[in-house]
Amino acid sequence: MRAVSFTPETVPGPDAPLRAALRYGLIGLGVLVVASVVIASLLAGVPGLWGALLGAAIGGGFILTTVVSVLLGAKLPPTMAGMVMLVSWVAKLLVVLIVVGVLNQFDFYSRPALFFTVVGALLIVLGAETYGVVRHKVPYVTTRAGDSETASEQE
Repeated sequence: MRAVSFTPETVPGPDAPLRAALRYGLIGLGVLVVASVVIASLLAGVPGLWGALLGAAIGGGFILTTVVSVLLGAKLPPTMAGMVMLVSWVAKLLVVLIVVGVLNQFDFYSRPALFFTVVGALLIVLGAETYGVVRHKVPYVTTRAGDSETASEQE
């Protein structure tokens, strides 16, 4: 394992991987929106455009909400952070069910475009977020086993 050194002004914060995940997720969603709007519009016209936009909003919003709620709950005590995650999961599930239920009554959008864009958003945004987290380096300190000295005492 190679050692990584940081100067005090370049040390990433504890939420740096989550911020990178959010950044890469937004970039991936932006690329997906452009690609799906162009493809769906060419294949299905204006209904394809609406289906792609709605699918990107539903799929991308569903996934990105998780990262945002984890960022918001990161500084809370563990039980509160768990509560934030649970409430955000239930809330976004209810919002998606209501939105899909309401959209089911209308026919101004292409259902295949909506479906494929939602699936694409889930895959691309999750992949981009995973890439952002895995790619980010977070410093950690280990001490030799048996040392009575803690990491803060070694500084």
